[in-house]
Amino acid sequence: MNAIPLSLYIHFPWCVKKCPYCDFNSHSLDGELPAASYVDQLIVDLENEVKHQTRPALTSIFMGGGTPSLFPPDEIHRLLDAVRTHFDISTCEITMEANPGTFDQANFHGYRNAGINRLSIGAQSFSDRSLRTLGRVHRADEIETAFKGARQAGFQRINLDLMYALPGQSADDAVLDLTQAISLSPEHISWYQLTIEPNTYFHRFPPEAPSEHLVEEIMQRGLTTLTSAGYRNYEVSAFAKAGEASKHNLNYWEFGDYIGIGAGAHGKRSNLPTIERTSKTRLPKDYLNNHAPIISTVPHEEIALEYLMNALRLTDGFKLDNFEARTGLCRTSLDDFIASASDKGLLFVDNDTVATTTLGRLYLNDLLLLAN
Repeated sequence: MNAIPLSLYIHFPWCVKKCPYCDFNSHSLDGELPAASYVDQLIVDLENEVKHQTRPALTSIFMGGGTPSLFPPDEIHRLLDAVRTHFDISTCEITMEANPGTFDQANFHGYRNAGINRLSIGAQSFSDRSLRTLGRVHRADEIETAFKGARQAGFQRINLDLMYALPGQSADDAVLDLTQAISLSPEHISWYQLTIEPNTYFHRFPPEAPSEHLVEEIMQRGLTTLTSAGYRNYEVSAFAKAGEASKHNLNYWEFGDYIGIGAGAHGKRSNLPTIERTSKTRLPKDYLNNHAPIISTVPHEEIALEYLMNALRLTDGFKLDNFEARTGLCRTSLDDFIASASDKGLLFVDNDTVATTTLGRLYLNDLLLLAN
């Protein structure tokens, strides 16, 4: 039996409005949401995927988007029931992304009853000015209301998404956002820098970018603020209280396998020494017509780099045993990379563990170039 952990990612491609910074496969909802027909197709997609699986249990399920919480709780319940027919999810972390708007809040109890046990709320900022700049459809005061509503619905594991280095944002503004998030005491905070991605509105019409000096100040002050509040920076942009790291994201970063269903979803299958990637058609209307997935094999010479691109994001790095078990490669294939990166002060090795130094975390892209 394949010992590599298996997760499930489910993509919901619609949003009320496309944000100007977003490069995910999301589409503004035009007309009525085809909730039932989309879930029907997700179930067909899942049944096709499980033909390639022998593992009886899932480590985690993540419902992302887009905005999954546009879907009514009864459809989410129906979807999870379909998953249960193929996998044991009794101890599974099941996360749904949600927005702070009142529509999402009204369904929190229903989602909890359907089996969702972790909520990721897209706060982004506690400043109404910043929210308008980011094109968000919620107000700052709705974040606390949504968070309290999630607690009342029984969610004991909540993540808040926040962005920094926003147009016109000072270091004090960024730290205030974090302070307000911390005051709610979420179990997890995802705190990531606004980057301008291709094929976005911000790429065509760039906002004023903060200086490198300001970004560095925000990062340093933010890290101090989060650490002092008991949040550990276990991955580049992820901070968690003890025992509250995201199991789903850890499976990505530790090079686990995952099924991807939904429009534009990606997956990874390991049958070592072969690793395959799967992808589904991006346009929702095409996906609803049951298009076959695209399957590609990761070239053997690229497997080590793919592993490193994920595992070196983790503060604790990776064990060489894990590298061998997840890639089918011998640890000696990393000898030249480890020696070169260590000489440059970007990497260190402690017994069986390889991890970035503080300098290596700051220059992760440069570090990965040494693996090419």
